[in-house]
Formats: sequence, C-alpha cells, structure tokens
Amino acid sequence: MTAPQDTSRRTLLKAGAALGALTTAGCTGFPTTDESDSTPNGNGSGETDGNSSDGFEIEEVAEGLGHPWGIAFLPNDSRLLVTERLGRLTLVDREDGTLEPVDGTPEVYTEGQGGLLDVTLHPAFPDESWIYLTYAAVNDAGESATHLGRGRIDADEPRLVDFETLHVAEPFVDADGHFGSRAVFDEEGALYVTTGDRQSKEFGPDHVAQDTSNELGATLRLAPDGSIPDDNPFVDDPEARDSIFSYGHRNAQGMTVRPGTDELWQSEHGEGDGDELNVIEAGGNYGWPVATYACEYGTEEPLGDPPDEREDTVEPVYYWECGTGGYPPAGMTFYDGGAFPDWQGDLFVGNLGAEYLGRFAVEGRNVSAAGSLLDGRGWRIRDVEVAPDTGHLYVLVDAEDAPLVRLVPE
Repeated sequence: MTAPQDTSRRTLLKAGAALGALTTAGCTGFPTTDESDSTPNGNGSGETDGNSSDGFEIEEVAEGLGHPWGIAFLPNDSRLLVTERLGRLTLVDREDGTLEPVDGTPEVYTEGQGGLLDVTLHPAFPDESWIYLTYAAVNDAGESATHLGRGRIDADEPRLVDFETLHVAEPFVDADGHFGSRAVFDEEGALYVTTGDRQSKEFGPDHVAQDTSNELGATLRLAPDGSIPDDNPFVDDPEARDSIFSYGHRNAQGMTVRPGTDELWQSEHGEGDGDELNVIEAGGNYGWPVATYACEYGTEEPLGDPPDEREDTVEPVYYWECGTGGYPPAGMTFYDGGAFPDWQGDLFVGNLGAEYLGRFAVEGRNVSAAGSLLDGRGWRIRDVEVAPDTGHLYVLVDAEDAPLVRLVPE
C-alpha cells in the first residue's frame, strides 16, 4: 500500500473559530462541563486571553467503532490499527474508511474498564513485524490483571500469528477498574507499560501503589521480548519487582515520549480531582495516595500531603487540585508534524468526562493551558496521535458506536 493523501472528502465542519484558548498563570486547566462557561479550573489566576485563531477542519475517517482505545499507524501504508475495548483489533483504511477485523487476538476480560486496550508497533517495524497489545484478562479464579502480549501481523489476511503473552502485572485482583494500560517504546527500544492501582481504597502508606513488591500503580519497563532490562532501577532490590520503573501512580491512561528527548510523559487520573501530568523519572515515587492534590470522592478533604511539601515524591508538572473539577485525562501526544506549525511542540491530552481535546504549551517542564478543541460535540476523547506522513491529528472518540476523526488544516 502507498501512503494516503488524507483528502478532505469527508469534511464534517470548519472549526477555525471553535478553539477557546485559555492561557493562564500557574497550573490552571479547562472547563470541566459544558455549563461551566470559560472559567478555567486549577490553582492559577483564572485569566484568559480570548479566542484562538488557529484554523482546522474535522474529517470523519471511519465510523462504527466500539469503544476504541488505542491507535497505531502502519508505516508506508494507508491503514492504521485501532483497538476496540470489547476485544476487536481493527485495520482502518485512512483513504476510504473501510474496517477490517484482525484475527488472532487474545481473549480479553471486558467487564468495567477492562478489555482490549492499547496497541503499539515494534520500533523496527516492519522488519520486526510485532504488534504489541495491552489488555485485561482473568485467571482461573476470575480475578483480572493487566497483560502485555505480542503477535506478528499479516496485514493481507489480516491476522496476528504467533501471539504470546509477554508479561502479566501481578497480582491478579477481584476488581474491574484501573488497568492503566498505555504502552510506548522509547528511542532506545525499551517498552513502558502503565498499570493502575485496581481501585484500592487502602489510602495511606500501605496502599498497593506505594508497595514495590507488587506491580500495581506503576510504570513497568521491559525489553521488546518481555524480559527485564538489567539497568531497571530496582533490579538490585530483593524486595521490589524488577520490572518497575516508577511507582505511586493511581491510573495513568496516557503516555508519550517527547520528540527529540528521552522524556517520558504521562497523564494520570486522580480521585476527586487531583489529575496530573507527570514526567517519569527512573525509580520515582509519584505519591499516590500519600502525596496528591486529590480529595476523596464525595468530600473536599485532601487525601494526602501536598506533593510540593514532600521530598520523597516527584511533583507533577501540571495538576488539577481538589475542588477545581479536575480533568479526567486519557491518551496524549506531542505535536511534531508539519500540517500545523503553530502547534509544534504542544502537548495534546484527551479529556473523557468534560468531552474535549486539551492543548498545552510546553517550555522545558513548564506547562500552560493553550486551548480546548472539539468541545461541545459530546465526544469523550480517548486517544490522540499524529500521522507520521501527513502531520494530521487523529482523534479516537470513546463511545459504543464511535467515529475516528482527524484534524486537517483549514
């Protein structure tokens, strides 16, 4: 297949005036409901700079996806892969919108937040034709865990062959939420996978996310074959799991490598607010739930110490504190394409509950809110990726009968 031209035959609407830009001091966020007008949430000043003039069109690439979760572009091909949470891996043609199911996927656990979750390619693809999947699956007792597996893709059939489970984030738990489950490779070829805390309510220092003897509430670092790199931060600690790269996470559902750097960025759900953007450091403790800006659901009582008052945890680079309304975050990516020069280097983060795509300006590790896109359409934004050939921004909507859309220059 040849690379697509991404023509605008399926343009939905012109949205140049639909960008409500919000740039404020401090860690300030976006509106969290359609009724909250233009007042940002967070701990900053709340001042805004009016509307952005950036112009784009929204094109529908495909429709009929069932709770899609992750995107992976096939190089030099008109198609991309989309995971659908109910267990389907689908090839989507970017030119004509046709959908082809991919056979050979694993059996998955689809209760609650479980299912077929993220997808990524081996960094040497197509020479190494491995497709990596994260998913929830159960043991014989019906308990569930986050799994990582891979299979070689035959894109002409299409199917996965030689599928194998590479890693299971233990222990298995009798719960159906907080699987984490983003997976990305860094520029050195290491594979990072997020795991959630499985909704543990044992708040305090004994919480599972503060215990490195298990793999819950963590970022795992693996080699492409699933083995443990010998330079992982805890390999010499007999009481810690060798796979752990960072810990103290609640449920990170977004992760990306900042282009041109070795920085691994994550978006993480808090409880009552307390959502975060983090830069991940080897061996770092990200605080949950002993150091957090969140409050317990249904209260305005902080759950832990403020992160900036503790020296043993890593502070977020951006956050939404208790009482602000939060920012339920999902997939994220840095923009490094050529189609939108004004967005170069900006960070895009999907928002689930408030139903929009957030844009953040990043200078070093200083982050500021720069705009909200796609709001007012009732779209829970699950994932966002940049097409490597065209620079267009592809966005997954989380719904039972969902579209895949792309943003192209106006």
